[in-house]
Amino acid sequence: MIDVRILRETPEKIRDNLEKRNITNFPLDELLELDKKRRLLISRNQKLKEERNRISVEVSKAKAAGKDAQDSISRMKLTSDEISENDKEIDGINSKVNRLLAALPNFMDPSVPVGKDETANLEVTRWGETKPGALDHIDISDQFDLIDVERAAKTSGARFYFLKRDLARLNYALISAALDYLRNRDFILIQPPYMLKREAIGGAVILGDFEEVIYKIENEDLYLIGTSEHAIVAMHMEEIFEGPSLPLRYAGVSPCFRKEAGAHGRDTKGIFRVHQFEKVEQFVYCKPSESEKEHKLLLENAEGFMQELGIPHRVMLLSSADMGKVSAKTFDVEGWFPSQGKYRELISCSNCTDFQSRALGIKYRERAHEESRFLHTLNSTLVATERTIAAIIENYYRHDGRVIEVPKLLVPYMNSQTEIVPAKK
Repeated sequence: MIDVRILRETPEKIRDNLEKRNITNFPLDELLELDKKRRLLISRNQKLKEERNRISVEVSKAKAAGKDAQDSISRMKLTSDEISENDKEIDGINSKVNRLLAALPNFMDPSVPVGKDETANLEVTRWGETKPGALDHIDISDQFDLIDVERAAKTSGARFYFLKRDLARLNYALISAALDYLRNRDFILIQPPYMLKREAIGGAVILGDFEEVIYKIENEDLYLIGTSEHAIVAMHMEEIFEGPSLPLRYAGVSPCFRKEAGAHGRDTKGIFRVHQFEKVEQFVYCKPSESEKEHKLLLENAEGFMQELGIPHRVMLLSSADMGKVSAKTFDVEGWFPSQGKYRELISCSNCTDFQSRALGIKYRERAHEESRFLHTLNSTLVATERTIAAIIENYYRHDGRVIEVPKLLVPYMNSQTEIVPAKK
């Protein structure tokens, strides 16, 4: 959530941000008028309450003197009635204003390229040797009997899967390797709740947009998490950190649940874009002065892990049209998929500045008795395992069709197994 003072003092800054993000349908003028009307009504009520208090004194004095106070009592009732009506109107306006304020996107970092679509994204770095491949992860998995999407469709519907045999082991090897990778870098390991209340998840995302993506538990104030980031940022809502305790770095591990309603094409047939997957997430709370440095650290961790896995990749700085509304700046790490002859997103690494902390009331202070300020939050995937497994299958498939090599990083987590071979029939 943005600072409401910016709306009142420099609304042109918000208008400029909306234009750069290609958001053309936001009712900013309506929001400005509602906020103005709200403030006028609040001011009016303050004066009416002063008037009511003055009349109340008149009534008390008249009664003490044995005089008729009926006229003053009538005026006081009319004043009280007007205050009550104004309060009702203020409550209605507050609801609309808060809903619109919560839908405004974060302000972008000045380094973010402005563009109309993803073609404005900028390539930052590229690593690894890329090779073409004829078979994709779906075809190879069928050949090795590693994934069953047909039976998953029977039990659960489209875009679910059964991981089988060594692929199930590889999934947990990835998770274990990722957790060790971050633990060795002094991140605190966290396994969060997999369901969150509306208040919690609404502070982590722009809920009006995200409700189309996440699953709601029927008749409960609970949502399945789309990523552990949402639980980790909400775990400290309404808290104040002491400055020396920051930065605070977490490594979250959880399943993630997403509707992926807009997905289409071949992505829906394998395990690249699915309704359920596992992820190890990096998350940081820090002072605003540390924000850029922490963003760089998260990206270095993400790149380093991809390099240890041996997956060719590139890093892209997302443009204004392609980044999420909560983020001020986002890098994507895209892994190479030989069958498609292109890079696909495996990792998203974002600096959300004070957007989430403002919505959730998370602050810090340098010293006791000093004024508290909103801190910054940052997040980055370290590994989303199903997508990464798809990239491993394609990049480590040997074209004689006999084996899928296990990345060296994962061999110790696979009980020294170096190859995955087709199932015996």
